[in-house]
Amino acid sequence: MIYRHKLKPVMGHWRAAGDRPSPAVWLLIGLLTLWGQGVRGQDRPDLARSRETAITRSIEQVAPAVAGINVVKLQRGPRGYSMLFDDPIWFSILPEIYRQVESLGSGLVISSDGYVVTNAHVVENAAEVVVTLSGGRQYQVEQIFTDPLSDIALLKINAQDLPGVKLGDSNDLMIGEWAIALGNPLGLFDVSKQPTATVGIISGLHMDFGHKAPGRVYQDMIQTDAAINPGNSGGPLVNATGEVIGINSFIFTGDEYSSGSIGIGFAIPINRVMEIVSDLKTKGRVNRDIRTGLVGQPVDRYFQTYLGLSERRGFLITAIDEGSAGEQAGLQIGDVILEVNGRPVNSKRDFINIIDEDLVKVGDVLELTIWRAGAEVMILLKLG
Repeated sequence: MIYRHKLKPVMGHWRAAGDRPSPAVWLLIGLLTLWGQGVRGQDRPDLARSRETAITRSIEQVAPAVAGINVVKLQRGPRGYSMLFDDPIWFSILPEIYRQVESLGSGLVISSDGYVVTNAHVVENAAEVVVTLSGGRQYQVEQIFTDPLSDIALLKINAQDLPGVKLGDSNDLMIGEWAIALGNPLGLFDVSKQPTATVGIISGLHMDFGHKAPGRVYQDMIQTDAAINPGNSGGPLVNATGEVIGINSFIFTGDEYSSGSIGIGFAIPINRVMEIVSDLKTKGRVNRDIRTGLVGQPVDRYFQTYLGLSERRGFLITAIDEGSAGEQAGLQIGDVILEVNGRPVNSKRDFINIIDEDLVKVGDVLELTIWRAGAEVMILLKLG
């Protein structure tokens, strides 16, 4: 005789209708039921905390101290009707025209008593500057201190008890660590009343560009692929522990017709920023009125032979001002400056470029390698 059983599904398998579930099956069903109830009753705060990362915590710490900066600049325009009448006479008769141009940037509150740091190019030629903090509070800037060479500016607003930030050590950075750019790209701070954030890594360190723009020097820069766009200038670059490590300053773009980020941006190291800020805050400026008192010329073939140099190089000192920094350093007429701070010098322009690119100021010391009496000598020159 053949018996036919109806089959019913149990936990994804099939069993005969006459069979009873084993105790193990009942135990599994009970455990799964309890697990399902636990998931449905899980605390939402735990879920929210699980979304937090080092990145979100860093943004939360620094964002309240980030500012949007709106600037009205006076820009020199064409004279009178010169565009209509291309005649030199009009240039001599009609006055120059200045027009108001609006621009924007970012900034960072560095002290609770109303000091905000930004880039000098953000507030260059400014007629009016307004600082907007998170939440929409706006302040008219009362004082502007700038150091154009380093592209750093310090703004003073009438405010107290402002949020502060933790500053990192820009001499202790690693290529590949997280980097967060906060600021006011394209004026979006005015839309949301808070800074926007982009995330990337530190792509490079000690990037030297020298004179990147007229009157500005960018040396030892931090490179990042965190998106930096127009309006981000002056805003902070932050690491994953919530420390400010730089001030975003400029980017490379794809071509002359585009101005957006292609993932190559640069920030001024925060250690240098704070050194400049210290002078701006206490003295109102960085004193770069340097006078060495040295007069000279490049070494030509005649002097190369006469002085016994193996090759034609160096800057020959032909005169020294009495009482000058050069005289006090012990330099003499006939000395040949071969190197300044380890870099070759062959002309007065080389000397000046090194002074600019090293961002030196009055009181700093230069290390000179000179040629004297057939031998190389090292001399320290304190700038005055």
